Amino acid sequence: MRVLDRKLLRDLRRAWAQALAMALVIAGGSATLLMAVGAYRTLDETRIAYYERNRFADVFASVRRAPNAVAAAIAEIPGVAAVETRIAKLALLDIPDVAEPATAQFISVPQGGEPSLNRLVLRSGRMPALGRDEEVVVNEAFAKAHGFSPESRFRAILNGRKRDLTVVGTALSPEFIYAIGPGDIMPDDRRFAIVWMSEDALEAAYDLEGAFSSVTLKLSRGASEREVIRRLDALLEGYGGSAAYGRKDQTSDAFVDHELDMLGNMSRTLPPIFLLVAAFLVNLVLTRMIALEREQIGLLKAIGYGRLAIASHYVKFVLCIALVGMAIGSIAGTWLGSFVANLFGDFFRFPYLVFIRSPDLYVLGAALSIAAALIGAGRAVRDIVSLPPAVAIQPPAPARFRRLFPGRGGPSAILSQRSVMMMRIITHHPVRALLTTGGMALATAILVVSLFTSGTMEHLIDVTYFLADRQDATLSFFDKRPQAVVHEAARLPGVLRAEAYREIPVRIRSGSVERRIMITGRPRDADLSRVIDIDLRPVALPEGGLAISQMLGEILRVRPGDLVEIDLLDGERRTVRLPVAALVEDYFGIKGMMDADAVSRLLREAPAADGVHLAVDPSSLHGLYDWVKRTPLVSGLALQRASLTNFRASLALLVTTMASIYTALAAIIAFGIIYNSARVSLSERARDLASLRVLGFTRGEVLRMLLLELALLTVLAQPPGWAAGYGLAWVMKENLAGELMRVRLVVEHSTYVLASAIVLTAAMFSALVVARRVSRLDLVAVLKTRD
Repeated sequence: MRVLDRKLLRDLRRAWAQALAMALVIAGGSATLLMAVGAYRTLDETRIAYYERNRFADVFASVRRAPNAVAAAIAEIPGVAAVETRIAKLALLDIPDVAEPATAQFISVPQGGEPSLNRLVLRSGRMPALGRDEEVVVNEAFAKAHGFSPESRFRAILNGRKRDLTVVGTALSPEFIYAIGPGDIMPDDRRFAIVWMSEDALEAAYDLEGAFSSVTLKLSRGASEREVIRRLDALLEGYGGSAAYGRKDQTSDAFVDHELDMLGNMSRTLPPIFLLVAAFLVNLVLTRMIALEREQIGLLKAIGYGRLAIASHYVKFVLCIALVGMAIGSIAGTWLGSFVANLFGDFFRFPYLVFIRSPDLYVLGAALSIAAALIGAGRAVRDIVSLPPAVAIQPPAPARFRRLFPGRGGPSAILSQRSVMMMRIITHHPVRALLTTGGMALATAILVVSLFTSGTMEHLIDVTYFLADRQDATLSFFDKRPQAVVHEAARLPGVLRAEAYREIPVRIRSGSVERRIMITGRPRDADLSRVIDIDLRPVALPEGGLAISQMLGEILRVRPGDLVEIDLLDGERRTVRLPVAALVEDYFGIKGMMDADAVSRLLREAPAADGVHLAVDPSSLHGLYDWVKRTPLVSGLALQRASLTNFRASLALLVTTMASIYTALAAIIAFGIIYNSARVSLSERARDLASLRVLGFTRGEVLRMLLLELALLTVLAQPPGWAAGYGLAWVMKENLAGELMRVRLVVEHSTYVLASAIVLTAAMFSALVVARRVSRLDLVAVLKTRD
């Protein structure tokens, strides 16, 4: 074994704790990459496989009533590979021992068979038997929420008539991964179900013999979705068809796509931050560690070792650390990636997961880990090997000392001798102090960016559930009702206030950019469901013009006063131009808002309502539930408190879990840098500390002097760490914003406090380790001078 290789092993054995701490810093950066990218690839591949194996449709449309013969004409549209007609209807459910009414989306299945598109994954039981009209299959989430098993029974109001139904199976469908009921913004497994029933049974219940109310299409590869939709709309317009739409506007796929985009954006945002921080920290620590071996390097050069051999020796030292970090990061990242994939898989209720173990991902993780280490060590190695032997073998020239404070009075008279000595050391080594402070500031910053989501989510909840949508419940109707229905709703049991709303589907366009959205018409003086501007102040809707989401304004690149084109997709189909009257702040979806009377004029119809927002006395809710269950006109009852509970239990849980994982990794990195900084400071000042001990200073006095410096630099690092963390959080927020959900950047004071508390805890733990080392300091060995 070569001499330098034996020295390498001795160095690693001697500084194993510091090497391990640096390896953990590199492992933290590597693990974030493998976890985030690995989980994203697994979930994306699972979605693709699920859609392909179960033939998820590409285009969807609904009609009031169309004869089955129309399916043949649809199949002749160029680009259409498969057509499936069906009956799709909303209905109220009455679940035994459940006070709240539930809603179900009923979907017909071929008698004695399965759909050819949007195929089901049967999880238990069987499909409805031929001639058994009362048998149904329900989605697995709803069945589990109510403890349903084969032969469980419940009631449904189908076309105004109550029917007793029997559960014979549970299933999953690619069409309803994310199932949201009318009036809700979050899935509610207890109160919204997907029910598959035989085609004959639904035909009889809704008087649709030989007809359908919904059609789904599978397109050929390379087909133009836009052209197929245009022709499909033309075919179905005479049958009361609503505008067809593709996958990107299908509710379930849009939400799944948004969640995966968030995970993908997170994988492209946080890992680079962690790896860059790791590179900086490795540079910071190795520069100081290698500087401590200045005299050894001078001796090696003096006895004939060249620059390349010495540089290679320290590069090997760094590579050993990087390889250990890479190994730890690979193991941790793989495990965490599987955990996150399973977490999201359970949330989406995928029937299986297609785990991806891409070799390129591990190669990338290894390359980035090694690159971070080498980049970090590059300058340190270059600077030290460039010194001539005669210079390198000598200790560094002592700093030019001077009075810390001029004059005999001032701070010097107030501060203790140890404090003045500590301050003098910091001011005489400003670069070292600045780099140490910068490293600790970065440790605080990555903790802030990992923790900020909790405050942001609470702000989203406050604005959505308590500032904008303040209703207790929302009634939805099967068909639009005269606006006078709001007076009837105000007389319902326990109702304190009622406000009607009208929703119309439109395509909004500015230049070449367009989106399909809902425009909501509401009273100008609406107090339950209010419009909030970007300054979070309630605003009254203008008599004319359109208020749109701030996000939609950014997508269309329009501002108040600009004109947009609106294609009306409900009732009379025509295109109008409307001015943008205001940009409003909302965090779910992109939509438009108008004065209710202006919507009526736009549609050229009498004032009407699709639903009613209600403020309800909590003690009278059961009376309202009973009324809803007896009323065939109501398609659903959304409860605001249930929506909030579901939000916290599902989406917020995912975000919180991811933030907790990143926080743990950030805490490991923070400990690595602070521990190494403390150990290197001890090594750099071991001779000075030993000299003080010989001069009569006690161990406690020497230790306090060293730890006081560490404490001061740690405290000074917090404000710049908060500022850097806020900047990184802004980058994170911008990358996670999407059309279906976005957040405002809110970093609460508690986030800064918690981030600093973690850093200070790491500093305290490092101080304990340093205290143990100081107590074991060998004065004779430290004070020996190399000749």
